[in-house]
Amino acid sequence: MGLRDKKRNQRRVLSRRSAGPKTGEGKDFLPLEGKEQRVREKKQPEEPESTATVLYIGHIPHGFYEDQMQGFFQQFGAVKRVRVARNRKTGKSKHYGFIEFENPEVAKIVADEMNNYLLFEHTLQIEPVPPEKVHAKLWKGVRKGFIPVDRVAIERKRLSKDKTVEEHKKMLEGIVKRDEKRRKRIKAAGIDYECPALIGSVQPSAKKIKFDED
Repeated sequence: MGLRDKKRNQRRVLSRRSAGPKTGEGKDFLPLEGKEQRVREKKQPEEPESTATVLYIGHIPHGFYEDQMQGFFQQFGAVKRVRVARNRKTGKSKHYGFIEFENPEVAKIVADEMNNYLLFEHTLQIEPVPPEKVHAKLWKGVRKGFIPVDRVAIERKRLSKDKTVEEHKKMLEGIVKRDEKRRKRIKAAGIDYECPALIGSVQPSAKKIKFDED
């Protein structure tokens, strides 16, 4: 092979390398640069920022009440308000409540870090409450604190009030009925005992007063 033939072969090889792929060839392969550009264009959607400042707290242990909750959660940030659900009659805790922070970022940190936290053998359940789901009367009376209802004073006032004639008559009828049932039970038991009569059970009928005409 001469020098001319060698140069001719080199030109053919270079022309083949520089030429692009023919139609129908190279369809199964895509350039890497195009893939990287497409991946960059597909950006993951950003999570919406949480604006919730109120947190629901469940499984609250005994003794972990308003003052204790405020002192404990102040390590994360400023606490605005705390409310523990209580029984209206007894005032005892229902073991769940709500806490409000001034900063929504602090509330999100508390919800992420303190959820399922073991405290006094109770696993705290903490979830953020969206602003649109916060009840309008959630914080009503929270500044005053919980004041249990004095049922004894209410009952004392009810029994001590002046009764009308009809109420007094109804009360006497109930006393007489209970006394009769008591006498029947004693007699059925075979006990020979004479119960004393009730004083004042029979009320005299009202008398009509006639006035002389002048």
